[in-house]
Amino acid sequence: MPSVLVFVFDGLQPSQVNPRLMPNLSAFADGGVTFANHHAVYPTVTRVNCSSMVTGMNPGGHGLAGNRLLIRDFDPDNVMGAMEPELARIAKAGLPVLLAPTLAEILAKHGKEYVAIGVGTSGNAYLHNPSAEDSAGATIHPTFALPIDLHESLIDRFGPWPDEAKPNTSRLAHAIRIMTEYVIPERAPAVALVWSSEPDKAHHAAGVGSSLSDTAVKEADGQFGDLMQWLRETGRIEETDVIVASDHGYSTISEVVSVEVLVKEAGFLSSGEPGGVIVAQNGGTSLCYTPPGDLETAQRLAAWLMAQPWCGAVTASDAVAGIPGTLPASLVGNQGPRAPELTVSFRWDSTPNDAGYAGMAYSNYGEPGTGQHGSMSRHEMNNILFANGPSFKSGITLEIPSGNLDLAPTILKILEISGTQDMDGRVLSEALAGGPDATEVDWSTETHRAEHELGGDTYRQQITISTVGTTSYVDEGNRVI
Repeated sequence: MPSVLVFVFDGLQPSQVNPRLMPNLSAFADGGVTFANHHAVYPTVTRVNCSSMVTGMNPGGHGLAGNRLLIRDFDPDNVMGAMEPELARIAKAGLPVLLAPTLAEILAKHGKEYVAIGVGTSGNAYLHNPSAEDSAGATIHPTFALPIDLHESLIDRFGPWPDEAKPNTSRLAHAIRIMTEYVIPERAPAVALVWSSEPDKAHHAAGVGSSLSDTAVKEADGQFGDLMQWLRETGRIEETDVIVASDHGYSTISEVVSVEVLVKEAGFLSSGEPGGVIVAQNGGTSLCYTPPGDLETAQRLAAWLMAQPWCGAVTASDAVAGIPGTLPASLVGNQGPRAPELTVSFRWDSTPNDAGYAGMAYSNYGEPGTGQHGSMSRHEMNNILFANGPSFKSGITLEIPSGNLDLAPTILKILEISGTQDMDGRVLSEALAGGPDATEVDWSTETHRAEHELGGDTYRQQITISTVGTTSYVDEGNRVI
């Protein structure tokens, strides 16, 4: 049975995968399966998508609603960042960090390991396996490890982690050294993962297609190439299924609007007060929490949001269902026990930036001209997925919709482990050797619309969803002008 190696390029766009920037990944993709219609989950931020990758669930199901979010059963009045040690405090309080079992937990029940090395945020690394301290597997990050004592032992053996840099290539190289000298040869996990923080850091700092961005992409591709060469030289390539993904695509910031500030200026009260509104800013999306049972405040807030020029798509949880002009949170996979009452995705368009990369959008923060994500822009919802190895077909491109939430069920299928029946994601059987031909897979696309009269003006929105079987993917969502 093959092992599985996952390599994630944070924030990599499909258009950046070309022989000029990424000769190694381009060659890898040509020999395996290209998923040309691949999707992030919404909101298109890293820790939400990481959680979907390892649970096979939409955000509503795994409960990690944003990089910044409100977890009412932990702290009903304050937004928190999904970082370590904040996430660890949830676990110490006896609450689940994620509301669904992770790939690591499922593998542990079958005597197998999941080992992840991430050089991005501490929260991203932590979410791969929040229970690693008490179960099996391991998480490795420059600032901590789970189990905890692993951190110092790796520093003793491999030396201190390089300082963070732009681009962050030295940390990625250190991670790959640990992977090739320790994780794979000594631990031999069923699933190993490397998460590159590039090109996300470069995009945020200088914009998609900037000189820094191109350098980051090229150097990250070089590190991926070194890892593939090591697999070939050690004879492991024939027994390793390699999956390469990104967590989301990217936009360029057109204008910055701080919804948290604007909501207060509009006269809405703060958290803890009757009728108080809590805003968690997530790049191109804001999660808006209103008091439980207070439909009147939710209605007023929704109408105010719809009147703003930066407002794109607005979804409402079941707790405030039926607000005019909104579409259901369940439509985009956001309905669940920790769902915000309202979620607003900012307006976007397909205007190219100065480097020629399409996709401009409003953002809660950042600088115009630099990169951002979080919204329902098609340029953020569409990301990369490639696969190559003994379990996969070779040399094909699939237009069938796929998504980050399909990674966990597909990996479990490769490892012949059950546990996918309760997941929102599906097994990408059309990509597997012996699987059905692409022409045998039925799928459909539907656009959902809503509108609301706003004192002489009409707010209109639409969200497009593709569906394969019972699994749905958000293609895009925006205000209709």
